[in-house]
Amino acid sequence: MASDNNKLSLDSIRDSLIRQEDTIIFNLIERIKYPITPTLYKEASSSSWNISGSLFHYLFQETEALHSKVGRYLSAEENPFFPDKLPASIIPPSKCTPVLHPAAECVNVNEKILDVYKKQLLPLFCTDQADDEENFATTASCDIQLLQALSRRIHYGKFVAKVKFRDCTDQYKPLILAKDRDALMKLLTFEAVEEVVKKRVAKKAFVFGQQVTLNIDDNTKEAKYKVDPSLVSRLYDEWIMPLTKLVEVEYLLRRLD
Repeated sequence: MASDNNKLSLDSIRDSLIRQEDTIIFNLIERIKYPITPTLYKEASSSSWNISGSLFHYLFQETEALHSKVGRYLSAEENPFFPDKLPASIIPPSKCTPVLHPAAECVNVNEKILDVYKKQLLPLFCTDQADDEENFATTASCDIQLLQALSRRIHYGKFVAKVKFRDCTDQYKPLILAKDRDALMKLLTFEAVEEVVKKRVAKKAFVFGQQVTLNIDDNTKEAKYKVDPSLVSRLYDEWIMPLTKLVEVEYLLRRLD
């Protein structure tokens, strides 16, 4: 996201969110190639691993630590899942004026995203369970890439909230001062736009997820999909968009503290 506030608009944000839909769907298609791997997410009971917590958490923390060293979390668009475990970046911070209010750093719903992902999303999209030790690292890598894409999309609510506040300050400021979360949530909700998003991601899943062959009888056979388009629409409806609005509300409430 450009640091020039004049370049920050709902149109530019919308373009980014649309591109992020592609990333989420492709990462989802990659993840569901593998089953749910219970051992990967369980607290480590074997001392031979020499780690604390689950193997998945260990791999995720180590991945974030590496990314942190090369400056990933210096970007306002990135939010770590383990902020207390990050080493300092070897890349110096940008000298550009920050786009977001400093309070944005305090808005991080990744703990909730991770909990929802493991308890609700994985069982929804992955119907099989198997402990395939040879694919532990590959499965975890797919999880991490998908979670980072979801986090980036959801935390873009900070940018959305900034622009909405800037463009309609008189509407938002009284509600922020009153700390009226329900009224803010209602003001931030555009049902017609959300319906368009749900239809668009379902269509993308329909297009991106089809099994493509060169058989001449393709048109006569029922299409097979790598990911159910209706589930992608549901992902946005029940989790991504509500969590994005939660981020928007939290950002607005904190920016005037």
